[in-house]
Amino acid sequence: MRLRTMTMGLALGTCCLVSVGSVAASAQMKMDAPMKMGATSPAKALDDLLNLYENDAMGVVKAMPADKYNFAPSVAIFVPGQGVKFGTVRTFVQQVTHVAEANYYFYSAVGGMKPDVDTKAIEKITTKDEAVAALAASFAFAHKAIATITPENAFEPIKPIDGQSTRATLAAFGVAHGYDHYGQLVEYLRMNGIVPPGSK
Repeated sequence: MRLRTMTMGLALGTCCLVSVGSVAASAQMKMDAPMKMGATSPAKALDDLLNLYENDAMGVVKAMPADKYNFAPSVAIFVPGQGVKFGTVRTFVQQVTHVAEANYYFYSAVGGMKPDVDTKAIEKITTKDEAVAALAASFAFAHKAIATITPENAFEPIKPIDGQSTRATLAAFGVAHGYDHYGQLVEYLRMNGIVPPGSK
């Protein structure tokens, strides 16, 4: 009787292991299936997101006249007695160069690539032409980094940056960070009587 119970227990255990294995294999097939059926790859999806932001950002930086690149909001623009301090507010060109530097910072971690420019030199840029060129180059670098993302490595752990610890989340965060500054740049345009390209 004891032998029969042990045999039944072993058979039941084997059956459970086979079932668990089948469920795991089935789940893996379901996870792999979308890529095999033509779903967008992580690199393509994230690159599309970056393209949207790049088009918006480049439109705004090109729309601001060169002689307004040193513009920054000040108390004089707002209601008297407002009590807001503007001493540390970035100028338009500083906003643009900050985004360019940030692109290199985030996307070098995404792609595991060293920036192909001296990022510290970007901080010293003061003219429109140089700032626009630096931002465009940083986007080209970001696209190269995103192209290294695969279904296999998209969510592998990397050294955390600003709380983002995978290539996919950091690539998306780079766009989110950029849109934060895009919103500020749009306001800088409007303060100078310029309609942002995205609003035309």
